[in-house]
Amino acid sequence: MVRRSKKNEPETLRKQLAVLIADFESRLLESSLREQVLALVPATHVLRDLGSSLINDEGCNSARERILAYLMKYPREIIHGDELMIVAGISEYARRIRELRVEFGWSVLSGNTLKEMIEQQEISIEDLNVSDISSLKTDIYALMSSEQDREAALRWNEVNELRRTKVSTKEKILTYLRKNVGRPVTGEELRYLANDSKEWARRTRELRTEDGWPIATKNSGRPELNVGAYLLEEDRQAEVHDRKIPDPVRVKVLERDRHACRICQWSHTRKIPGDPRTFLELHHIEHHADGGENVLGNLITLCNVCHDDVHRKKISNNFLFELIHSE
Repeated sequence: MVRRSKKNEPETLRKQLAVLIADFESRLLESSLREQVLALVPATHVLRDLGSSLINDEGCNSARERILAYLMKYPREIIHGDELMIVAGISEYARRIRELRVEFGWSVLSGNTLKEMIEQQEISIEDLNVSDISSLKTDIYALMSSEQDREAALRWNEVNELRRTKVSTKEKILTYLRKNVGRPVTGEELRYLANDSKEWARRTRELRTEDGWPIATKNSGRPELNVGAYLLEEDRQAEVHDRKIPDPVRVKVLERDRHACRICQWSHTRKIPGDPRTFLELHHIEHHADGGENVLGNLITLCNVCHDDVHRKKISNNFLFELIHSE
């Protein structure tokens, strides 16, 4: 049976460890290999006890609770697996991280997931305070939100069912997002859905930029979203001529318009139940199909209700041009 770490005063454990290490000097000179190994077993146990005793928060008795407490102290910071092994007091810390993510709804993203999101420009390297994405590997973790998502366990059941279906990665991702329209999901969920294939991030980006699904991230116009989250805002595709707005242009328009509809001033911060306004869209004042360009001077942020009114000809192009050139 695997020995569980035993918490004690860190200084008491440090002294015990120092004695065991000092005594080991004679073992190196006089003992057989097996005696040397056996002599290190108590030292290994005390070292694990010392690591788990560093987290003395109330209620942090299990390895999983200690890992969460450590991650909560350093949200959105890159944490190495070796660190979590120390505070967990066990070598199977990765299983406890998965439990935190899948069973308890904590947004713990792996280094691989973060790296693939950076490569697709869904998040920036500055969001993670790292200088080189090559350092983002399997045994790297980051807690992206200090709030627990209690619906995550139900979503992971959906992920497991979809993961086994015989359809393309893009179809799996779209199906999953449509099942969770209006609710953020994590890149970790989408990566697992794609059978851990690194193409998941590219396919998700294609759904937005090529297929016209309103999938938002922190970097694509929803600054209130957590780093690493994806949100399908509405279960409908954009018109074909509205699908080719480059993300950098999209972000500049949203920032200019302060992430609010230029006509009614609605924004996501004002979202309330029952309001038919549910998301923001970019509108080509001179239609893209008629030669209108993807430039700041031809794009305006509208809520879905005002956007529909524009297409019903209730609002003139001259009025829209005046709105964006009045500043």
